[in-house]
This record gives sequence, C-alpha cells and structure tokens, in this order.
Amino acid sequence: MASFFSDFGLMWYLEELNKKEFMKFKEFLKQEILQLGLKQVSWTEVKKASREDLASLLLKHYEEKQAWDMTFNFFQKINRKDLIKRAKREIDGNPKLYRAHLKTKLTHDSSRIFNINIQDFLKEEFTKDDHDRFETLLQSKGTESKPQVVVLSGVAGIGKTLMLKRLMLAWIEGLVFPHKFSYIFYFCCQEVKQLKTASLAELISREWPDPSAPIEEILSEPEKLLFIIDSLEGIECDLLKYDSELCDNCMEKQPVNILLSSLLRRKMLLEASLLISTTPETFEKLEDRIEYTHVKIITGLNESDIKICFHRLFQDRNRAQEAFSLVRENEQMLTVCQVPVLCWMVATCLKTEIEKGRNLVSTCRRTTSLYTTYIFNLFIPQSAHSPSKKSQDQLQGLCSLAAEGMWTDTFVFTEAALRRNGILDSDIPTLLDIGMLGKMGKFESCYIFLHPSLQEACAAIFYLLKSHVDHPIQEVKSVEALLFTFLKKAKVQWILGGRFVFGLLHESEQKKLEAFFGHQLSQEIKHQLYQCLETISVNEELQEQIDGMKLFYCLFEMEDEDFLMQAMNCMDQISFVAKDYSDVIVAAYCLKHCYTLKKLSFSTQNILNEEHEHSCMENLLTCWHHICSVLINSKDIQELQIKDTNLNEPAFSVLYNSLKYCNGTLKVLEENNVFFLCEKYLFFELIQNCSLQHLNLNLTFLSHSDVKLLCDVLNQAECNIEKLEVAACNLSPDDCKMFASILISSKTLKQLNLSSNILGKGISSLCKSLCHPDCILEHLVLAKCSLSDQCWDYLSDGIRQNKTLSHLDISSNDLKDEGLKVLCRALALPNSVLKSLCLRHCLITTSGCQDLAEVLRNNQNLTSLHISYNKIEDAGVKLLCDAIKQPNCHLEDLGLEACELTGACCEDLASTFTQCRTLWGINLLNNTLDYTGLVVLCEALRQQKCTPHVLGLRITDFDNETQAFLVAEQEKNPDLSILSGV
Repeated sequence: MASFFSDFGLMWYLEELNKKEFMKFKEFLKQEILQLGLKQVSWTEVKKASREDLASLLLKHYEEKQAWDMTFNFFQKINRKDLIKRAKREIDGNPKLYRAHLKTKLTHDSSRIFNINIQDFLKEEFTKDDHDRFETLLQSKGTESKPQVVVLSGVAGIGKTLMLKRLMLAWIEGLVFPHKFSYIFYFCCQEVKQLKTASLAELISREWPDPSAPIEEILSEPEKLLFIIDSLEGIECDLLKYDSELCDNCMEKQPVNILLSSLLRRKMLLEASLLISTTPETFEKLEDRIEYTHVKIITGLNESDIKICFHRLFQDRNRAQEAFSLVRENEQMLTVCQVPVLCWMVATCLKTEIEKGRNLVSTCRRTTSLYTTYIFNLFIPQSAHSPSKKSQDQLQGLCSLAAEGMWTDTFVFTEAALRRNGILDSDIPTLLDIGMLGKMGKFESCYIFLHPSLQEACAAIFYLLKSHVDHPIQEVKSVEALLFTFLKKAKVQWILGGRFVFGLLHESEQKKLEAFFGHQLSQEIKHQLYQCLETISVNEELQEQIDGMKLFYCLFEMEDEDFLMQAMNCMDQISFVAKDYSDVIVAAYCLKHCYTLKKLSFSTQNILNEEHEHSCMENLLTCWHHICSVLINSKDIQELQIKDTNLNEPAFSVLYNSLKYCNGTLKVLEENNVFFLCEKYLFFELIQNCSLQHLNLNLTFLSHSDVKLLCDVLNQAECNIEKLEVAACNLSPDDCKMFASILISSKTLKQLNLSSNILGKGISSLCKSLCHPDCILEHLVLAKCSLSDQCWDYLSDGIRQNKTLSHLDISSNDLKDEGLKVLCRALALPNSVLKSLCLRHCLITTSGCQDLAEVLRNNQNLTSLHISYNKIEDAGVKLLCDAIKQPNCHLEDLGLEACELTGACCEDLASTFTQCRTLWGINLLNNTLDYTGLVVLCEALRQQKCTPHVLGLRITDFDNETQAFLVAEQEKNPDLSILSGV
C-alpha cells in the first residue's frame, strides 16, 4: 500500500472529483472524524485545503491503509465507484508493473540498435523546459477535457523518436501526465509493418511484460490511454477507406495498415489520445484525413547544439573548431547537421578525414561528396588505400538493397532481402560493426540503414553501377522513372535520392566511385537525365507537377554549369518554396542562368524579413538579386505568383527594380499572403506601370488607404485589368464604395472576387453599381462576406437590372430559404442573363428548392447550379429534377455534394438524365447513396450513348460490392467519368 501512495498519490484521485463532489468528500471526512473519535484534524485546515493539501493531511494524520479505507468509503457515498475500481487496479499493480517493464525496455533493450555511440553525442538530462513542453503537448484547450490527437512533424532523424522516448521515461517517473494516462503504448510503424496482420489487443500484448496482458482492464478506460504511433511514413495507411471498411473491434485481427487507419480515423477507441510522429511530406499528404488537435514542428539541433556535438566527438579542440567552421560556412551542410544522427555522421566523417590528412574543403564541397566520403571510409580500413574485393561486393549488395527499399517503400529489411541482393549471412556482422546497418528492435533478423538519407545515397550509387534491368526484383524502375518520381514528389519519403544521382555525376565523385569499385563508369546516365529534362520542357502539364526546389538541388549537387544552363532553359514555368537560407542559395544558383521562363511561382516565407548577421544578410540579398534576375533575363515572362512571403525594404526594392523590366510582358500578377515592409504606394505604382490583365491579391492585408491606392490604379484609362481578386484582404463595408465606383468607371474589369471579407451592408453600394448601364461585370464572387437579410433585396435588384453578369457566387452566407425566395424572384424572370449560380453552405432546405425549381423552369440561360452543403434531402432533389425535365431548362451541371441524400433520390436523377439532353454532370460526393440507387442511375447513363457524363463520387467511400460495380461501370461505359474532385 505504501508504495502505491508514494508512487501514484491520493491526490490523483481527489483531482478526479468535481467541485461539488470534493466538498461532499470534506463533509464526510468531518463526520467520520467526529463519529469514530479519530485523531483530530483541524476542520479549518480541511475546509481551506486544496486537493493536494487534503491528500497530504490524510497521509500525515492517519496510517496509509486507514486513509485509503476512508477514501474508499467516501467515494462510495458520493457515487464514484469508477474511482474505487480504478484505484483497486492501481493497488493490484498492473500499471506499476507495466511502467517498470517499459522503463527497462527504454533504457536497455532498444537504446542501441546501431553499434555506435550516438546517444553519448547528445544531451539526455530532463529539464524544466522538457517538462513544460511535454505537458502542453497533450493539453486540452480551455476547460474541456477531450482526447488529444497530436502530430509531431519533422524530417527523418530530427529527433522525434528520441523525444517520444524521453516523454515516456518522464511519464514513468511521474514527472508528466501523472493522472492523465494509466498506460502509454508505443508502436513503431516500421516494426508493426513486419507483422502484416494483428489486432490492437495483440499489439498491446506485445508490449506487456508477460504473455497474459490484462486487455479487458486496459481497454475499460480508453480515456486513460495514450497510443504513440511513431514513424507513420513507414507504413501505407488506408486513410481513404470507407468507414465500414475500418475496424472498431480491438480484438479483431486486421491488416496492420487498416488497424492503424482505424485508430487514426477515430473508428477505434475514440476516447483514447494519440501522439503521431511523421515527416512533413507524409503529414502534408495525410493532414486533411486526420482530425488532429495540434501540430508540433520538430526543428532539430541549432547552431550552438551542433558546435557542442562536434566538440564532444573531437578530442582536439582546434580540430573540432576547424571542422565546425567548415560546416558553418556551408549552409547545406549546416542544414544536414540539424538532424542529430546526421550531425554525428558529418562530425565522424570529418574527424576521419583529418586523421587521414585529407582536404576537408573537397569533402564539404556538396552534400553528395560528404555522404560518399563517409560511406567509402567505412569500407576502407584506416591503414589501407583501397577496399578489398569483399568490401566492394558488400557495398554493391547494400546499394542494390537500398534501391529495392526505395521503390518498395521498405526501410526495414529481412535477411531474405539481404540475401536476394547479394549480401551474405557472413557479411551481416561486418555491416553491423561498421554502423551501415542496425538491428531493428524486437525483430532480431530485421535490419535498417543508419538513416533513410544514407539508404537513398546507396540507392543512387546503384544506378551508377548497374541498370535497373539487372536488379533481382522488377519493382526497381529506370533512372528516368526515379527522376520523374523524385521531382513530382510522387513518393513523399524520398528526400535526397534524386539529388544524389545528379551529385554522383560530378567529376570528383566519378573518380571516387571508379577508384572504389575498380572500373570505369558509363556516362550514359547523364544523357538519360538530360533527355528527361527535354521531356519536361515539351510537356506543360508535367512542368506544373515539378517541385522547383527539388530540381534546383539536383542541379546544385551536380555543379556542372553547361548542364545547368541547358536544364534551366528547358523550363517555361517553375514553382518553388524556399523554406530556409540554404534553399535561397540553391534557388539563386540555378535561376541566374534561366532565360526562357513564362511563368514563375515562389514563396520565400519569412527568410527575407528575418534578423541576420550583416555578412549573412549581404549574401542573402545577393542571392535574392539572382532570383529576381530571372524577371529581367526572361524576355517573355507573363505570369508571376508570390505567396506566403514577407519582404523587408531592401528585398522589396530588389523585386521592384526587377519587375520594372517586364512591365510590357507581365499579364498575371498574384500576390497571396504577402507582406512588404515598405511604402505601399511603390507597390501600386508598380502595378500601374505593368500591363496586367489579372491581379490577384488574395490573403494580402489591405488597409483602407491601400484600397484607395488600388482603386486609383483601376481608374486609370490605361489600366487593362480584367480580373481582380481581393479575397480575405480584411476589407470593410466602407471599402465597397470605392469598388462600386470602379464597377461603373472601368472599361475592362469583368471579374471581381471579394470573398472572405466582412462586407455586410457595404454590399448595397456594389449592387447599385450593378444596376448602372456602364457596368460590364460578368463574374462576381461574394462568398463568406457576412451578408445580412437586408442584402438580398439589393442583390435581387442588381440581378434584375444587370445585363452582363453571368456568374454569381454567394456561398457561405446565411441566405436561408427566405433570402433565396427574394433572389429567385429576379432569377426566375425570362430575361435574367445569369448562367452560373453558387449557393454552397447557405442554410437552404427542401422548402427552398421550390423557389429554385421555379427558376429552373423559367430561366433558359442558367446552365450551372451548385447548392452543395445544404439540407436539400431527397424531397428537394425531386422538386429540382421535375423542373430540370422541363423544355425551358438548359441546366448542364448540378452540385449536390453533402446534401443529406440517400439512394432513394437516384431514381429521380436517373429519369432526369434520360429526359434532359443538356445535363452532363452531377456532384454527389459525401451523400449516403447505396448500391441499389447507383445501379439505377448508371443504367440510365448507359442508355445515353455518345453523351459524356460526369458523376462526382469517391469510389472508396462505398462498400466492396458497390466499389466493384462502379469500377466495372466505368469500364463498360466509355462516356462515363466518375471523379472524386469536381
């Protein structure tokens, strides 16, 4: 009993009582003291005591067993039997037993999967900052206590797993979450993947100290459970699975990816909390499919940490400083060193090179040169000048294994995989000893590379040694396929692979490879890569998919100016995001050689607005000059998009002076979420001097004076702007008056997007301008503008009198059925010119469909109607379908996403497709349609031969039978397209 109280604390149970229950507890304590004549405790003390103070008083004045018996008795009286049950389990010792086992496991079993002392290279002490960071990580916002789903996002090896293990150790010691979680279970996706199938109960049992885990007890309070899912990128989770395909039974065996998806999608143990770690690329891919409560970005080591790490590894202080200084001067190397294990690798490599008396400058030339130096050093003994035949074969086998892993998304390898790639069983101890491979946790016969980037480097070497056709498995594709996959980020876990292939083509790397493997390498690969770039140059769709930053780093690693110029001038359009100083340097290196761009899109985030040392800032501005020079050098640049960027005054000045050179060619300028630390008039002066046709300032803050400057530009006779977008720019109702005057005076403005601004009654002045005969506006977007009930009469007048407006979007406003009725009076007039109407999220119900049906029956011009995310229901669809069948209706597409429809509406939709010759598309996403209804609908579409039709459906939302039917239907009906994004 004593150990129970000292380890877990009576306070934890008192904390579970609400204010009323806690006061009752004190009253019962007072009665108990008086009735039994127990040792007196001052009632004044008890009355004022907090939960923590009261626990201390009980333990101070009574024996622990007596204090506990009293507590049980009081819990019974206030009807908190759940606390009694939980406390008895605590006394039985299962949580304590588990914590002791977990502590042993964390401190011994898995701390050294590699035969290297990386742990000694990093700090391990638990600080107050660690405590605060961990506590806030899983803290509910406000007073509501609800399960947390927290994502830790950071590049591979940045220290996420180390942080998670430190968190678990802190929990074991009672330093964090002392009464929040009874159990924390850690699942590494790379390990779980090896199991193929399992139940959640089996995964929990694997973590238990003996074979008979108390599963029923553990799962009885799911709100007291925290599941840590580490390295989510290591497994392919089917997060798009239809709910019915997921699992809610903790005892049911499932493929492990379905099992983890069921946890992540909250189908299983909804009350439990989740802590997920993954890479930024995987999170970007999955963030829309996980209902997370918080994201924590893990940034790794800072410059000071890196310096400390170097000094820990080097015995000689001067040599440590020499090595660190070289890294400090190389921004790419400094970025690599933010990852703890790679910082250790870099420091180890440079230490070895110093000991061999070699030139560190050539080693640090590029990232590729550092990696190849490190790898070759591992296979060449310090006393030798060249590798043995056995070492050559071992590295060649590793490179083949790495290529297999890259293409099959495998990072944990079985002994069978090693053998398949030419690695002998007798080679494994050597590869473990030198640290190229490590044993993976519980799986004694499974192995991983020191870091995924080291695996990527070995995979790149494979392509310099052999053709993909020589690989033992067919999944390994050609170097051309590798490049396209890398540049398009089709495999988000590939971080450096493409860079390494280019880097290995540098003359010095070729010499190193030839010296190690003892034969000359084919130069064909360089020609193949150039052919890939030529393919990109003639394919506009492919160019749009290319990540410019990935391409820049490939060319930077290669360091071949002739190839760089050829490559850059293959590109008509480039899009890139520079996230740090290193990215800016690399982008500048490439873009200063670019002369053929027609479209440039970029973001530099806050890099050009941060505080830097003077020399660093000078270098940064030089690089910015080189980036902006593309606007001068490319004589036919037509589109420029700058997004999520903050520019200080010197940086804006560089951009301003560069843009002046392309004022005759630039037609489209998009500045989204951009902040200039300069005089705003300069920016608007720049716009005035350009012959723009499309100006997009969405998400960029505009003050009232900014709007005035903008409207002054729009008022100029020489202004050619036809399309203006100022969504989410913090516009006010007063700003509407200035835009209203532009609608009358402008001879070119045809499209205006004012969405996501609080305009309210300001809309009246806009609507008056719509009524003016000089207004030529064709396209107006007022979505999410906080429009009030009074607005609909103004808008109705505008629709009635305007003769040019063909598209109106008032989505995400509280239109309701009453407001819709007002608008429909104007829309139902035979002379209404509106062709497209968007009313998503407008609180419309079945009743409102009567008015919409009247519009459809009378308005021959309306061809597009989108009313998604309204409570239309099957009855509303019937009203609309009856109207669409009328001869006056020429509707072409209808948006009904998330309208609370069932399979019962499909018969009405089917007959509508049969009778209406103009209707070609309906969006039915996020409705509860069924197999029977879809069979009826698709049968009707099959009868409409030679007429293309589009259905908005996500096939994976349905059960297996319906999925199979829809796939087969698409194959049978060449005129049918089923799209998940319409």
